[in-house]
Amino acid sequence: MSHTPAGIRQTQKLRTRQALLDAALALLEHQSLSSLGLREVTRAAGVTPTAFYRHFEDTAALGVALVEETLGSLHGLIAAVLAETGDSEERLDRSVAVIARHVGAQPAHFRFIAREQHGGVGPVRAAIAAQLRRFAEEVACALGQEPGAAGWSEEDLLMLGGLYVDHMVITTSTLLEAGPEGEAEVVRVARRRLRLVTIGRAHWLDEAAQDGIART
Repeated sequence: MSHTPAGIRQTQKLRTRQALLDAALALLEHQSLSSLGLREVTRAAGVTPTAFYRHFEDTAALGVALVEETLGSLHGLIAAVLAETGDSEERLDRSVAVIARHVGAQPAHFRFIAREQHGGVGPVRAAIAAQLRRFAEEVACALGQEPGAAGWSEEDLLMLGGLYVDHMVITTSTLLEAGPEGEAEVVRVARRRLRLVTIGRAHWLDEAAQDGIART
């Protein structure tokens, strides 16, 4: 970052924004976003209420920023796992490890996502849903490049990607409930469930072929 006056101001602006996000996240450990007051956040962050509006339009916009902070960084990590060589089961196992590591490192962030996914703030619900759709599309794209995806329709690949993402969401919630002492068992069960989906995936086109035979 530049040490010019403009660079120093930009650094301070970023620090203030992060302070607001961190303060909100701490407060959200004990309440929902819909009940969070702007003055609560600014008081906890040590800034004036007017400073809040230099960064966010309202608390809903702050919540959307927290969604992006929590889930945005995962896209690159999951993409890297899916791009690795090896069979899909191994890669999906590694994706479980990535999720477990992030939940362990940022439990407050993921508790916020788990609570607000079906919460009362519409823009935040929409932001979470958009991130999950993007995950499903990315997984579907990666699976579609595998030899085993020959004959699969785009619709079915997206359905499969959605199943894996739904599994990710369930695993995240279960990890939060289990805590560090229960993580190993949650990861074990998550991997077994992924294997079950993978086995079903291997036979999905068998059913389509049988339907075709039945109609002839």
